[in-house]
Amino acid sequence: MARGDFAFHHSLRVRWSETDAQGVVFNARYLDYADVAVTEYWRAVQFRHYADGAPMEFHVKKATVTWFAPIKPDEMIEVMARTVATGRTSMTQLVEIHGLTEDGSDDVRATVDLVNVHVDLDTHRPIPLPDWVKDVFTAFDSQAANPPSALAQA
Repeated sequence: MARGDFAFHHSLRVRWSETDAQGVVFNARYLDYADVAVTEYWRAVQFRHYADGAPMEFHVKKATVTWFAPIKPDEMIEVMARTVATGRTSMTQLVEIHGLTEDGSDDVRATVDLVNVHVDLDTHRPIPLPDWVKDVFTAFDSQAANPPSALAQA
């Protein structure tokens, strides 16, 4: 996807400790970057504000990383996130990791597809998403330069 397809962008610098003996970001770190992206994305959406104090807890059910190009130590990267589907108990977010280029061109290094399931922490079992969740994420994502189409129903 293009940067303009995302309303949420967050930049960070790759730390030496995130790299391996090959001099590139260690593969497990891509999920760390996805976690930062989703955490900051949810903060930007302010969806917990809409919960009015109700618990909103999630477990990652599935995470798929697709690698395209290496990321090196001290490099600036940009993580972007958007919601691509909502279901009865889950949301699917797409995270893209790009090299941060001077001209703003697309330089995708990896994508991460995450399925997060809304759970009851006492039982760790799925529970339905509140009705307003889809609307809140759709409204935020529609602020992208090239807004995505309406969320899919999973």
